[in-house]
Amino acid sequence: MLLSDFDYHLPEELIAQEPLADRAASRMLVVDRKSGTWQDCNFRDLPTFLHPGDCLVLNDSRVFPSRLYGHREGHTGKVEVFLTQQESPDALRWTALVRPGRKMRSGERIVISDDLSVEILGRGDFGERTVQLFPKGDVFDALERAGHVPLPPYIHRPDSASDRERYQTVFARERGSVAAPTAGLHFTPEILDACRAAGAASAHVTLHVGLGTFQPLHTDIIEEVKLHSESFHVPQETVAAMDAASRVIAVGTTGVRAIESDPSSPRTELFISPGFHFHRTGAMLTNFHLPKSSLLVLVCAFAGTELTLAAYRHAVEARYRFFSYGDCMLIVG
Repeated sequence: MLLSDFDYHLPEELIAQEPLADRAASRMLVVDRKSGTWQDCNFRDLPTFLHPGDCLVLNDSRVFPSRLYGHREGHTGKVEVFLTQQESPDALRWTALVRPGRKMRSGERIVISDDLSVEILGRGDFGERTVQLFPKGDVFDALERAGHVPLPPYIHRPDSASDRERYQTVFARERGSVAAPTAGLHFTPEILDACRAAGAASAHVTLHVGLGTFQPLHTDIIEEVKLHSESFHVPQETVAAMDAASRVIAVGTTGVRAIESDPSSPRTELFISPGFHFHRTGAMLTNFHLPKSSLLVLVCAFAGTELTLAAYRHAVEARYRFFSYGDCMLIVG
């Protein structure tokens, strides 16, 4: 299979630049795998598609301000350090993307703020860097003060104060993601209550979103794709809830990867492509994803490539809002 088989045309103006004022006001395209059909709905309709015995699996990872701006020690030019994966228990050593990368050599120090600096330790295979943080006091307190919300590059504006709340699910609790598990952004406490009233249980997993989720793929041959690993945890109570459920509804592609990975492992590199056998996932709620991305490939593996791309073409024609702050798709059947 070729990555180019998972492509579609998307007008730039359909990429959502701002969240809706109301989280739950998004549109929802409901795709039925069995009939090969879809219908235009609203996210508030989600509880009507749930049944007693269903279990919603929610990724409770919390986004932290992982994008840092500073300058090289002794210079004035602007440097961006984007923390992508924690590499030490004390949260002082990280994998990061650094721009401009070519100028940044091992041993170089970047001043972020009066109480935070970063040193380059080494270089990875795809240009990422290993860095060491030097905070004054608690590292996450320093990041909260100096860091920026890591909005994706297709959102063409600086992050704002409101993004700290809106680029976060209402059930986020385990700090560690550098991108939001965006399918969960639509939920409000009221919608969660309505899902429970419909008879659906809910359970939590934690998958910290990093390079494995959002970095562009480096090969056009699907069988050669290898993702960066991401840390995840599926609690035993979630396993029990899924075992007891008549249908497991994964909220987001990160939820799918968590429940389809080996729960005894602390990290996953699972790349799901057409032909994958889903052991847990019975339905999926997901946002619309970038062309030729691992996330779109995963959705095609679950719903079928032809049906998925046809539904995406409909979403474009119907002027759905795309990507992180956009609308969503419920895949059933």
